[in-house]
Amino acid sequence: MADPERTRLVVLGDAGVGKSAICKRFLYNSFCSKYKTTVEDLYSKEFNVGTAQQLKVDILDTCGNPQFPAMRRLSIANANAFMFVYSIDCERSFETVKRNFEEVREQREDYQMLPIVIAGNKLDLPSEHRRVTVEDASEWLYCELPKMRVKLIECSAKENVNVRDLFKCLLVLSRKLNGSEDQAAGQLKRRSSAYVSHTKSSRRAENASAVATTSASPSSAASGHGRDELQHQQQQQQERSKPRSRSLIRRCSRKTKQQIRDTTAGGNGGGVDDCNVS
Repeated sequence: MADPERTRLVVLGDAGVGKSAICKRFLYNSFCSKYKTTVEDLYSKEFNVGTAQQLKVDILDTCGNPQFPAMRRLSIANANAFMFVYSIDCERSFETVKRNFEEVREQREDYQMLPIVIAGNKLDLPSEHRRVTVEDASEWLYCELPKMRVKLIECSAKENVNVRDLFKCLLVLSRKLNGSEDQAAGQLKRRSSAYVSHTKSSRRAENASAVATTSASPSSAASGHGRDELQHQQQQQQERSKPRSRSLIRRCSRKTKQQIRDTTAGGNGGGVDDCNVS
């Protein structure tokens, strides 16, 4: 088997917003409520994105405290995708996300092509603790960052809500995973005019036969003559409703035109009869 393709995801955000909690919930399905400062942790996980294709993702969990600017610049320079994490109960953490994005824009000329997921963590908190609304985050995201491969998802590492969707969305934005499997796969089929005419004629024939059947009196329907007449009418309707191919239509059209020319030539010495309107 060929070596799996490799990509690097860098997780950025303020201290205490739950960057490490999101990573550990996704990787190990575990959660620890005790806060421990992260300097820099690197995790790896392989994804099957096709029948014979594997993708290895390196997840770099960075320090929320800006004490190591050189490490931050290096992580931004080597990233293939970003996850910006803020806490919905802390407006300052959302402002930190905005600054993190400005750092990426300053250092990366290809920032518009980079997959980015904005994660609003701690969705499990009561609504009265919320300080950053979905509307405020969406306004900044879609109004100030147009034409970018970016997505906003609120989550809870504690309750394991939407955590897997964060990483799946990154794969979709990276175009490593098809995200349209839930869309309708049916396509419109083009039909020829002969088929459409045949369909309409068939419907008319069915309606005519139904009307003839319901309108026939019991005595006439019971008689053999009435049945023969009804069958003859239905046979005529079916013959008229058969689809005609385009080649047959063209041949009939040419034959009709030839008959018109022969008639006018024989009746007017080869000339054209003028039509006068008085």
